[in-house]
Amino acid sequence: GPYTPRSASNEYRLLSKRARTNRLPLVVNGVAQALYVEGYRRSDGGDQASAWQWWQANGLDARQSAIHRAALAYGSAYVTVTAGVDDLGATTPVIRGVSPRRMFAVYDDITADDWPVYALRVDPDDAGDRRSLMRLYDDEAVYFLSLDDGADRPAYIETRTHNVGVCPVVRFADVPDLEGRAPGEVEPLIPVQDRLNQTVFDLLVAQTFSSFKIRTVSWMVPKVDANGNPVPLAVDARRLLMAKDHETRFGQLDETDLRPLLESSDAAMRHLAVISQTPPQDLLGQLANLSAEALAAARDGQTRKRTEVEHVFGESWEQTLRLAAHIAGDPTGARDRAAQVTWRDVEARSLAQVADALGKIATMLGVPVEALWSRIPGVTATDIAEWHRLRVADQAGDPMRRLADTVERQAQPVL
Repeated sequence: GPYTPRSASNEYRLLSKRARTNRLPLVVNGVAQALYVEGYRRSDGGDQASAWQWWQANGLDARQSAIHRAALAYGSAYVTVTAGVDDLGATTPVIRGVSPRRMFAVYDDITADDWPVYALRVDPDDAGDRRSLMRLYDDEAVYFLSLDDGADRPAYIETRTHNVGVCPVVRFADVPDLEGRAPGEVEPLIPVQDRLNQTVFDLLVAQTFSSFKIRTVSWMVPKVDANGNPVPLAVDARRLLMAKDHETRFGQLDETDLRPLLESSDAAMRHLAVISQTPPQDLLGQLANLSAEALAAARDGQTRKRTEVEHVFGESWEQTLRLAAHIAGDPTGARDRAAQVTWRDVEARSLAQVADALGKIATMLGVPVEALWSRIPGVTATDIAEWHRLRVADQAGDPMRRLADTVERQAQPVL
């Protein structure tokens, strides 16, 4: 919040509290709302890798957003992958996101190692606020501990061997540098946000105390009430100010012009937009008569940043799914390091424009139409799988289609 001296009045403190205009969630939302994993393709170009079933089984379509937001806001987030048992008694991977405020991981080389040496998770005990439950992960087991407030050391509860072979914790970092640092989207913008709060506070002070004209009177003895307090002059639109003494002077103090403060507030938000690569209209709310090309240009910086984040987070999700396949006893999926997650296309384009472009690619460049289905906005991997099934069923039931395929195969030259 804005600077508040110790001697500040209650009214001053109230204005200081109201001046906090937090724009930083908009910066995080602008990237997080465009990050949606919708598939996991095998390295051989097939449809979905076998490990994708564990994504669906753990409800990560919904849970991925919380993990992305934590990594963007704080710089890091974590995902644990442990073995569980489903309702039929089969071993199943359990994938859960963990806030960086409750977990930290230690690496031999944070820039090169895929897996941490150990990770510590600390959660408050639901039974009371003076006790914490702790889980220490390493490459052999998970150690459960408890810690009471004021205690010198935690108390041991139990050990659960996981037989994974690595510390089952995956780090999601918001574009780390070569020293492993990932400050996130919020920390670098705090000084600009503080400056914006101070500007809004100055605006509120000027609006509260000096946004109106003040009439003054000099060389007049005011009337007083029974307690000796001056009685204000009764002034409205029907009355004139008059005085018996010819030396009395009436004056006026003009109001403060609020436009420079409003412009300063807009300038602070524009600085925030430039530094964070956020489209200005997302922060200022100013959008009028912009063409599709202008909108795309305005979002170019955010699009480039989102693409960079997708590459970094994509590697973490692939590492997570390979570990899930290993826990599920799928060595092929665990060793498929070339498999890749696919991200949903969230660019703002009209469906007619996309259909026209994809149709031209299919007809003029000879690209199979099935390869272009994933390029349609809003289409999920489940939709594509259903379309493939319908296409196969349609071809199987259409004799003319089978005849055309046979003729086409026979007309191909023999190599």
